Formats: sequence, C-alpha cells, structure tokens
Amino acid sequence: MDLTTRLGPLTLRSPLVAASGTVGSVVDFAAVGAFEHYGAAVAKSVSEAPWEGRPPPRLYPVGTGMLNGIGIQNLGVAGWLETVAPRLAEAGVPVWASVVGRTAAEFARVAAALTPSGVAALEVNLSCPNLESGLMFALEPGTAAEVVAGVRAATTLPVGAKLSPNAPDVAAVAAAVAAAGADFVVVGNTVWGAAIDPETRRPGISGVVGGYSGGPIKPIAVRAVLEVRRALPDLPLVGGGGVRSGADVVEFLLAGAQAVAVGTAHFADTRAGRRMVRDLHRYGRRHRVDRVTELVGAWRPW
Repeated sequence: MDLTTRLGPLTLRSPLVAASGTVGSVVDFAAVGAFEHYGAAVAKSVSEAPWEGRPPPRLYPVGTGMLNGIGIQNLGVAGWLETVAPRLAEAGVPVWASVVGRTAAEFARVAAALTPSGVAALEVNLSCPNLESGLMFALEPGTAAEVVAGVRAATTLPVGAKLSPNAPDVAAVAAAVAAAGADFVVVGNTVWGAAIDPETRRPGISGVVGGYSGGPIKPIAVRAVLEVRRALPDLPLVGGGGVRSGADVVEFLLAGAQAVAVGTAHFADTRAGRRMVRDLHRYGRRHRVDRVTELVGAWRPW
C-alpha cells in the first residue's frame, strides 16, 4: 500500500506523525526510534525564554493511560537554535517545531525565530495556558485565531494549529484558526484529568490537574476528528489520541484525518511506528486498499 499522503502544502511519505512531547527533541529519539516509518516528527514545544516546568512528580500512571503535568519545560528558543537546530538532519525525518508562548505576541516572536532553522513546518501549541485568563488558548475561537494570525504573519512556513478536545466546540475553534491562516489542524491533545493516591492521599502529580493520554482517550479524540471533518470537509487535519496499533491509525483515517499522531505509545515501544506501518500494509492487502488516501473519510454510516 502506498502510504504517501497530503496535508495541505505538505507531502508526507507516511501518515504517521510523532507527537510533540513524546519524542523529545526528535534528534535524540532518532537513535532509538524508527523514524523511517514516519511522515514527520514534532519536537518538544519551544518558548521565547526557558521554562523550568512543574516540580516533580510530573508523570503518574492511571490504568492503561498516563497523567502528565510537565509544564512544557524547555531551553527557550535561543537554546533550541543552538543545540537542536544544527542536528535536524540527523533525525532522518522532516521535523516540525512546536511553538508555545504566554501571549499571542510571544508565539509570533518564537515563530519568527524558528523559521530559518530548517524545520519543515510550525505546530502552534494552543493547549498552553493563557496567563491572562487562566485558560487554554485552544478553548475559545477568537483567542486561538489571534495566536494563529500572529504566527502566520511571522513565518513563511506551513502552520498547523494544535487544538484541544477539551474545547466546548472544537469545530468552531478549527474554523477560526483556519480563517486566521492555519494550513492544517492537529486534533487533538490530552484531556484534563486528575488522580489521588489512596495510600499517600496526595495528588498523582504536583499540579493536581494534568493531561491524560493513552488508549482510553481514543473515542474522545475520534469524536473530535469527526466533528471537525463534518464541519470543515476541506480542512487538512492530523488526528490523534490513544493511538497504539495500525487499526487505531486506520480508525483516524476513516474518521477523516489525512495523517495520524502517535504519542504516548512511544513510552512503551520506541519503535511503535514500525509495527503500525506493518499493520497498515497487512490491512491494505486484506481489504484491497492500494493507497492510504483511499481510507481518508471513508467510514460507512449504518
């Protein structure tokens, strides 16, 4: 099966996209992963100045999923340009930079700084808390659009907006960022969650509420992809959330995603992409599918 897919202005050799925050800087993960099976890999989010992140504990297992509250710890854009950018060619896969900030203006400045670094695209992490309101940028269409418009004006690179399944109307946010200049959207991210250890009576993570990821959130993520695709049939999108197998990849493609993000699965299997691509080829032979693009949006109603 031909795995080539189109995502707006981007052509990907595979529908798999390694999600930000799960493959580190990308260049370091390349030594243990198998990026030849991916169409792109997204580096950990970068802010204007270094962020220390939250204090430990920052990771907590919950059933078959994982709760995290890292706080987007990173070196800042100057440190990233000095230590990561010169090594991008080592990754063996097109690398997208993930842009984050506390204000729309900061997002734009980081995007401008990253533009000449050699990355293939910019992913705008709208799941970052907005300090003025205490909420995520991704929860409100107008706020999300303001950030994306600033990034669009600051770069010539393809721009993707990473949305949140926590949004009351994710399709409305998708429409707003598309109108503001996003070339594609990423649907979605972790869902809000919390846990308390019955023995210690302490929260699982220091920030109490964090992002829940892993297999259990897949139905929530598929629902979000379906909602965006129904409302915006021509908007290129990456779907993801709880992807652990080739069958999960097919499910997101059928829901309407042109590409599929793989995230938490990397913590259990650094070569998860290799296994998923093998499963995709088996699926194609079994169902006589010659091209992965034949699956996009091809779900059948009852």
